[in-house]
Parts: sequence; C-alpha cells; structure tokens
Amino acid sequence: MEIKLAAYDPNCCRCPRLASFLDEVKAEHPTYFCKPVPPFGYPQARFLIVGLAPGLHGANATGRPFTGDWCGPLLYGSLYRYGFASKPESLHREDGLQLIDCRISNAVKCLPPQNKPELGEIRNCNRFLSSEIKTSTELKVILALGTVAHQSVMEAFGLKAKDRKFAHHARHALPGGVTLFDSYHVSRYNTNTGRLTEAMFHAVLEDIRASLK
Repeated sequence: MEIKLAAYDPNCCRCPRLASFLDEVKAEHPTYFCKPVPPFGYPQARFLIVGLAPGLHGANATGRPFTGDWCGPLLYGSLYRYGFASKPESLHREDGLQLIDCRISNAVKCLPPQNKPELGEIRNCNRFLSSEIKTSTELKVILALGTVAHQSVMEAFGLKAKDRKFAHHARHALPGGVTLFDSYHVSRYNTNTGRLTEAMFHAVLEDIRASLK
C-alpha cells in the first residue's frame, strides 16, 4: 500500500540538482520511475523505517523503497522474519507484498547523484518526513538506517543531533513516547565489508519487536 499524505509530493522540484538528475536518468532509462519515491506501508503503522534515498537501479527504478537493488533482500527478509511483512521479498510495486504495522520512507525522496544528497537537499526534503511523522498518530518506533536518516529524524522532531548521537543498535527517547533505534544502513558496502551482518540487523529488529509488544 502506498500512502498519499502531505508528506509526499510526486511533482516536487524543490531541489534543482536532483530534478535535473532525474530528467537525465529518465532519458537514459525511460521505463524507470524517476520521481520522488513515496513511502510504502500502512499509513498509521506503529513502526517507521527511515532510509537515506532511492538507489539508481532500485527504488528510483521501481518506485518502492529498497526494491530492486542490493539493499532489499536483507531488509525485507528481516521484516518478514519478525512479522512486519507478508513476504520475504520485494520485487516490484504490483507483487502483492504488504507491510504489517510498518512503513518505509527515506530522508530524501529523490535519487541523488552518486547516492550522496547535499546538506541543503536533505534539509529541503525534511518537511516531508516531518509531516509524515506528525500525521502518524500511532507511531511508537522509528528505525533510522544510517547517520543521515538519524539526523533527519532528529530534525523532524526539532531536536539537535548532538544530544542523541548515532550509533549502531542505540536507542533514543523522542517526544511523544516515540523511541528511535539506530542501525547501520543495509547497503552493499556495509554488508560486504561485515560492518553490518544479518545477525546484527536481526538483533535490532528483535528489540524493536519486543518494544512493540
């Protein structure tokens, strides 16, 4: 289920560099989604996952977060293992996959060159994440995948990142009874180098599942 809230604008062009890059990629790959990628999952889920940004041949191509590239199998396989997804794989937007009490979003909704959004772009896109959080009245847990996601969540709450520093498997109390969990990003680099293992990621999800009980 794709959610449509004030937290998402499919025609957003507020970041000229990103809008221009999307046009370039669309010209090279006409079948790709090449728009701001919407959040995916249950609109009033208690559990929100925040990633960095769409991948070139992943979410930017398929239109669903963490779908079509290296990051997807670990994330969706783990969500299925802990009861947050109906299937262990996310293949495309019409594959019937449903998230259970869970939603996935990104700090930056548009594909950035070299997968590296600029600071101004991260801040510009934070209005969408902030709106998404504010309209999620049942929200209890947020999982930030990586430092940028962590900092974006903190900004969305109007908090200073230095007061709650990112660390893998850390947890932080946020306003409104929300708990922020941190994890290294499920990127190819992190998993190939062993910085993030399946067991490490599962340990974070185990704690999240327990906290939601």
